[in-house]
Amino acid sequence: MITPNGLSEAEIESAITSNNVSVDSVMSGEVVDLPYHALQKVSIKFLGLNPYALKLPSIIIGFFLGILFILLLNRWFKNNVAIITSIIAVLSSSFLYLAGSGTPLIMLVFWPTLLLWLGSKIQGKNKPKPIYSFIFAIFLLLSVMTPYLVYLAVFIALFVLVHPHLRHTIKQLPKVPLILVSLIVLAGFGFIGYITFGHPTTITTLMFMSNFSFNQFFNNIQTAFLPFFSWGGRVESTFLSPMIGLASFALAITGLISTARGFFASRNSLATYLIIFTVLIAGLHPDCAVLLILPLAILIAHGIRYILNKWYSLFPENPYARVFAIFPIGVFLGIMIISDISHFIFGYRYNPPVANQFNNDLVLIRQHVEDDTTLLVPAGTAEYDFYKIIEQRGDQPIWQPTTTPLHITSNVTEVTTPKIASLGKWQNSLDNYRLERIITSSKSENSDRIYIYTAN
Repeated sequence: MITPNGLSEAEIESAITSNNVSVDSVMSGEVVDLPYHALQKVSIKFLGLNPYALKLPSIIIGFFLGILFILLLNRWFKNNVAIITSIIAVLSSSFLYLAGSGTPLIMLVFWPTLLLWLGSKIQGKNKPKPIYSFIFAIFLLLSVMTPYLVYLAVFIALFVLVHPHLRHTIKQLPKVPLILVSLIVLAGFGFIGYITFGHPTTITTLMFMSNFSFNQFFNNIQTAFLPFFSWGGRVESTFLSPMIGLASFALAITGLISTARGFFASRNSLATYLIIFTVLIAGLHPDCAVLLILPLAILIAHGIRYILNKWYSLFPENPYARVFAIFPIGVFLGIMIISDISHFIFGYRYNPPVANQFNNDLVLIRQHVEDDTTLLVPAGTAEYDFYKIIEQRGDQPIWQPTTTPLHITSNVTEVTTPKIASLGKWQNSLDNYRLERIITSSKSENSDRIYIYTAN
């Protein structure tokens, strides 16, 4: 695992939430990002608490998301355009980050892409396909457990009502499947509403921002999109700027201009509406800006199709020109892909404002802290709850022999082991122990990560 080099605060909090998932917690209203946290809980259970287990759910979802990009774009574009665009999208630094981050953030892109593909399958090439309506309804219900995607359901409903072609498709569906799908959706929303009723925190997380104000709304938008278009790369964020390369951005602009004439076709206007939708929900939470990856992929596909069509129109009867086009397109793609991958690998390791958002304490503890050692962690912190998981489950895969776990505490008086390891320098008195060594990381800031103390 090359990058990012360590775990972010969001990944630590995600692991804590996943570890606490249970039937009782779900019935008591804790359904935020439930599908992702359930998958991450299974991963931690079988692989132990380590970076690979935390990131595995995102890697799996990222794999399916890459396939969905190809399937979705192939519904609207020719195979060559769909494949080229999918390669650009999947190997971009922003996508690689999402697929390697142990947080539910990737679900903000996965659910809309899946729902758009299922929606295109409902339309069919000749007549609507009801079976996809049932699948669409189930995944729509699962998607609203991701914060702010309840507005995506509203957006889809409005888009279908406003767009004449989609209204016609709905009217062509058989009445019985349409009624059953409607009942499934209503029952599902009713159940989710029932178990979250009386839990204002859950409802606020799914739909609103705390302490709403217009100033905060616009500040969130600025914070959200700064990493996308900041070419200096000095943004304090877990997102590496720029998240969209200049070449990809130019292709997206070309695609946007090329769709102006046929704007009211569903696939042309959809990208623009998704961009507007992304901007609005990014005002509620800056992380929602990652949804921009989907409409940009659609616009990039439009741009590539426009460029290829223009090239072929210059030589309508010359087959050699078509073959010759493969070389410059291949070189262009190669430069884009190599540039994005290099930007991702080296940016997350050596760009201080971004690299310092991650820490590799978990790896350092297993490399340098002996078993049967007490780990001192301040109480009331996310780190305390996180390392308590090691004490409960261990950090080794289920098929490997269990080792003596670390003892996690925040109270020095409870320590009975001959060695103590503390995250950072322990501020309280350690009269009976002397400092043995300091474990440092490769970070440029706060590099003294673990202090090892030995009993006198």
